Amino acid sequence: MTDEQLVKKAREGDTVSLDALLQRLKPLVKSKAKPYYLTSGDPEDLIQEGMIGLYKAVLDFDPQKNVKFIAFASVCIVRQIQTAIKAAARKKHLPLNTSLSLNNEADNETEAYLNKIPDHKINDPEALFLSHEAIKDIDIFINQNLTPLEQSVLTHHMDGKTHAQIAESLNKNLKSIDNTIQRIRKKMIRMMK
Repeated sequence: MTDEQLVKKAREGDTVSLDALLQRLKPLVKSKAKPYYLTSGDPEDLIQEGMIGLYKAVLDFDPQKNVKFIAFASVCIVRQIQTAIKAAARKKHLPLNTSLSLNNEADNETEAYLNKIPDHKINDPEALFLSHEAIKDIDIFINQNLTPLEQSVLTHHMDGKTHAQIAESLNKNLKSIDNTIQRIRKKMIRMMK
């Protein structure tokens, strides 16, 4: 079968044809990935990105355009690899990619980094008293300055619920919840000044 015939069958839901096509063109993906380098990744990551590009090519191929599938797939594979490289190079994720978990073992010991950080405030009565006072101040502020809706949204937000989950549980629309959270933030910022 030709590549184009396999693509047609794959798009009709034939997974055997899809697998056959992906296996047939895997050497093409490897050859396209070979000249590229992915920061904080390995060659297999680039091959995986190339396979994603190949799969997208199967989904987007238009036989009416009079282009061979292999030519179209080559372009899709390279674009997917280049997109992955650009995304990895962005400084946006640098803290996540270079950070160290405090729960990791420290210096090949069994104790985690987090346990090595001294906490002097636990035994300090003054610090303990001040933290309780700060919590009381925040509680008073919330009760005096936030509407019942804002208090309810804040409670759900502090429980880790998403905006959509809050909207569903309070029977409100998502925009209303977003606006409420923005109002809460503004009030909290004013309180901190």
